[in-house]
Amino acid sequence: MLALLFLLEAWLWDHLEPLVARVVGLFPWCRLKDWIKRTIESLPPWAALGVFIVPFVVLLPLKFLEVFFLAKRQWIAAGLVLLAAKLLGLGVTAFVFDATRDKLLQMAWFARMYDWFMWARDWAHEMTEPVRERLRQLTWLLKPQRAGRFLRRLMRLRRNAYRRAA
Repeated sequence: MLALLFLLEAWLWDHLEPLVARVVGLFPWCRLKDWIKRTIESLPPWAALGVFIVPFVVLLPLKFLEVFFLAKRQWIAAGLVLLAAKLLGLGVTAFVFDATRDKLLQMAWFARMYDWFMWARDWAHEMTEPVRERLRQLTWLLKPQRAGRFLRRLMRLRRNAYRRAA
């Protein structure tokens, strides 16, 4: 279960980070992003770690708005704000991590932790690969042109199971 949860988080990062990066890239913030990267490069590693406070500060008003909508029982609005906060947070965190990665990896404890998370991600992929492969096979079998054949096989397996049980 832990592997699946870790893999879900890694999957979201892998698949949403490029999307959010493209959306952020639509805005003409090139000079601002370059300035931020240059500023971070001039920081010592421990100060670069402090830059990670920025995404939390940026998202704080959205969190308050989300709680407000939840208190007012406006579930759809709260869900939309949650989704916007997740995507914005992912975009800002991805940018900040990309800009600070080299500095952060200079700290031994961070490099060990980073290596551990990469190992855990590979482990989660390895643990869930048989399940994911089986799901891919089942998805392939359930395609419209194959659904009838799949259902016939399923019924045959069911009949055989009942016969063996009797």
